[in-house]
Amino acid sequence: MTHQAQFRVGVIGTGFVARHFTHELGRRPEYHLASVLTRRSLDRVAEFPRPEALTDSLDALIEASDVVFECTGDVLYAARTVGRVLDARKPVVTLNAEFHVTVGSHLVERGVLSEAEGDQPGCLAALREEALAMGFTPLVYGNMKGFLNRNPTPEDMAFWSRRNGISLPMVTAFTDGTKLQVEQCLVANGLGADIAKEELLGPAIDDLTEGAHRLAKAAARHGRPISDYLLSSQLPHGVFIVATHDERQRDALRYLKMGEGPYYVLVKRNIFVHLEVFKTIERIMSGAPPLLNNSRTPQVSVASLAKRRLMPGETIARGCGGFDLRGICVNMVDHPGHVPICLAVDLHVRRRVEPGQILTMEDAELPETEALSAWQAVERRALESQQARAS
Repeated sequence: MTHQAQFRVGVIGTGFVARHFTHELGRRPEYHLASVLTRRSLDRVAEFPRPEALTDSLDALIEASDVVFECTGDVLYAARTVGRVLDARKPVVTLNAEFHVTVGSHLVERGVLSEAEGDQPGCLAALREEALAMGFTPLVYGNMKGFLNRNPTPEDMAFWSRRNGISLPMVTAFTDGTKLQVEQCLVANGLGADIAKEELLGPAIDDLTEGAHRLAKAAARHGRPISDYLLSSQLPHGVFIVATHDERQRDALRYLKMGEGPYYVLVKRNIFVHLEVFKTIERIMSGAPPLLNNSRTPQVSVASLAKRRLMPGETIARGCGGFDLRGICVNMVDHPGHVPICLAVDLHVRRRVEPGQILTMEDAELPETEALSAWQAVERRALESQQARAS
């Protein structure tokens, strides 16, 4: 695309990503910051880099924008806003994997909706396009996780939240693995892959090539490409694909330092979050198709797993990024009626749930929200599609 005409970008959110994205947008003459939607009182967002662009009106944001970047990480809020933007025929680019794996499939046919490069799923989607263009056949879409503690303490998480300058729920979801499971769920659904097992394989191994080959062998046994991860503090902050190629390229790939085959590891070693979003916005504004979304009929979801015993009458304010539940990847057909982790907000426990148990809609009562209705439609359609394929 040419960079002569300036296009107007609206932003939904005022957190870490939105702030730094706005700083960078101001350096680029081909962009104009149209409006920034916030739920907070406008006089309480004075630290935002462009306070004059703030609005509390979704209608004003839509009217002012050519494209909207949504980066709240909040599923319930995104469910209320993204559909309205799409219905106004404005494309939406997100950094919100939580939204996609919970309700995104309900909205993919209502307009142009894409997750962006900058988080692991979007970076894997872009790396896949490169791999396919070179003739590779992907077997593994891999994330690299440096640390995992499935049941961290509130005290530890408060320390790391203050130290890193990110919210307590966010650092908790990173630490207990929920964020990773959400990301790899989106990858599986969006790139036509599967999971080898519930909660993924995630071998703990420092050698990237050895770990990648281990996952490739698991994918070969499974008979389908898989979405998974490696666990090691020694690996880069990036993503990788394990792929095969035409046997006639084996000598050439050996010469190009890709190893003996038949498995070849393609790596993106850095994730630049808000800085990479611009690539996806330009992609969408040039008329190219979405980079990644959760597909119309997903097969994988992120279910709520109890970290502790839950008793009838308890209310859980927040599941994703909280200390009561964590999320794990599951095949939807194996767990109909499960509670998606990102819907577990103000959840009322109906009956006793043991640690390690997956919550169902019979175990808990959820508030009636747009997101819940969207999820129920997604689950119903996905299960019907899988049953039709099996028959």
